[in-house]
Amino acid sequence: REEFGHDLQGLKIAVSWAYAPSYVKPMSVPQGLIMLMSRYGMDVTLAHPPEYTLMDEPMRLARENTERSGGSFRVVNSMEEAFADADIVYPKSWGPEALFGNPEQAMKVASKYRHWICDEAMMARATQRAIYMHCLPADRGSEVTDAVIDGPQSRVYPEAENRMHTAKALMALT
Repeated sequence: REEFGHDLQGLKIAVSWAYAPSYVKPMSVPQGLIMLMSRYGMDVTLAHPPEYTLMDEPMRLARENTERSGGSFRVVNSMEEAFADADIVYPKSWGPEALFGNPEQAMKVASKYRHWICDEAMMARATQRAIYMHCLPADRGSEVTDAVIDGPQSRVYPEAENRMHTAKALMALT
């Protein structure tokens, strides 16, 4: 809303898996994004390699939310397809649920998809006004290139600042 105004209807967000060599990361960010953004009438595209499906319940809720809000929700196995004409891109690594107890095998699977990176060519597929978001920390050179995360389309610092205010509100409530 800070970037595009109060009415998010029809904006396209690409929530995409991205390669990270560091460790098997949780699914909370992509699952939260598809459940939340689908409530605002946005066109939500989730992209991931076949092994990186999300849990059934968040997927069901995202579909139900789009039915109520007038948005759309689709799943693709191509980062390129997801980024096409996107207004917001959110590439983020997460681990395959089936391998949460086996990080070595999960990293072996991830290594097949090193090309899933948000770089300048990937950003060029999005709209000219597109913004890049990430909850941080990002694996530079793997999930995203320096030119993108440090570039004019990046909104990682305002996003991080907003998280601080959210955390303060939660502390005040508890």
